Amino acid sequence: MGRRRVEWFLFLPQIRLSVPDIVERARNAEASGFNGVAFIDHLEAPRRSDENIWEAMGIATWVAAKTQRVKIGHLVLCDAFRHPAVLAKQAVTLSAASDGRFELGLGAGSWPAEFTRFGVGPQDAVARVEQLERHLVLIKRYWADGELGQAPKPTHPIPLVLGGHGRRMMELVAKYADWWNLQADQLDRLTRLAPAAGSARLSVQQVVGFVRSDSDPKAVREVSGRRYGRLGSGLACGDADQLVQHFVGLAAQGVERFYVWFADFAEPRTVAEFGESVIRGFPAA
Repeated sequence: MGRRRVEWFLFLPQIRLSVPDIVERARNAEASGFNGVAFIDHLEAPRRSDENIWEAMGIATWVAAKTQRVKIGHLVLCDAFRHPAVLAKQAVTLSAASDGRFELGLGAGSWPAEFTRFGVGPQDAVARVEQLERHLVLIKRYWADGELGQAPKPTHPIPLVLGGHGRRMMELVAKYADWWNLQADQLDRLTRLAPAAGSARLSVQQVVGFVRSDSDPKAVREVSGRRYGRLGSGLACGDADQLVQHFVGLAAQGVERFYVWFADFAEPRTVAEFGESVIRGFPAA
């Protein structure tokens, strides 16, 4: 059996951008052939606590209302920020409102500073993963019939995306997830970790320094490296042909979804040309 057609998501951290800017980029991604848009979930911007950052479910709901086709999700919602009964209700509501376009991305939390600053969730990382599993079980029960079942029930499937790479997290991926996402700074571990994902479909987060037809390759690589060079192979720079080959290589390893994080903060021209030349130029399954 051949590999399935890949999916393309615009990864769009809701930092520094105005809400109209975010909507414009999401609509542009939709028009450019992307399959979805994904946001982050933090109470403060990582490494930039003085920057503006919009709340994750609020911005996802607003973008869902302003788009028609793209899926809406997160890499990933922090389990500790919301009671599972509330999150289950939010997910069902947004799924129904968007006609089934919402996906529930969850993780145990990746920025310890905000747990301390805001006093939310267990401070210990192991305890957060254990809590995540308890909440995953509860969310499934809230969506089902039975004593804990909420009304209304989901009217569309709500895919579960789990992000992470630790041993215990990979056990949760294999047990519960529809999708597993590997973040950009861990891409070197894809081959080793992928078998532990079980039946979950594979996705990766990839930062891209896209050399548009009207841009200076040297300048693009310099700026991209300055902003994201710390990610190593998590940053890929190149023109359309080079990026197609890069993503073909990842697809050959079983990756079925790419969360594309543009180094220029998803400038509309960049997203549009990427859609025309890379997404449409990608070989069909």
